[in-house]
Amino acid sequence: QVQLVESGGGLVQPGGSLRLSCAASGSIFGINAMGWYRQAPGKQRGLVAFITSTNNTHYTESVAGRFTISRDNAKNTVYLQMNSLKSEDTAVYHCYADFPVRVWGQGTQVTVSS
Repeated sequence: QVQLVESGGGLVQPGGSLRLSCAASGSIFGINAMGWYRQAPGKQRGLVAFITSTNNTHYTESVAGRFTISRDNAKNTVYLQMNSLKSEDTAVYHCYADFPVRVWGQGTQVTVSS
C-alpha cells in the first residue's frame, strides 16, 4: 500500500515563502505525474501545479512565476516552493501521485496572514 505524507505547511506573512514536501512510501514501482491541489474555505479544490515523470511542469495561472514544483525520484518526493505568498494562497494543500492509480496525501494547511 502506497502512502503520501506531506510536510512544510504553516503560517507565513504576505510576501513570505514556504516549501511543501510530499514523500511517497510503500510498494512503489514507478511514479508518473506528481502534483499539488489546494482547497480554500468555501471553494472547490483546484490544481496548483504538476510535474511529469520527464520533469515537464504546469502551473495554474495564479501561481505561475511565484511557485516552483520539483521532484526527487530517488526519494519519491515532490516539492512545492512557494514565494511571494498572498492571502489568497491560504488553503489546504494536497499532493497527489499517479502510480498510475492516483493516490492523495492528507493535506497540509498554508495560512498567509499578517
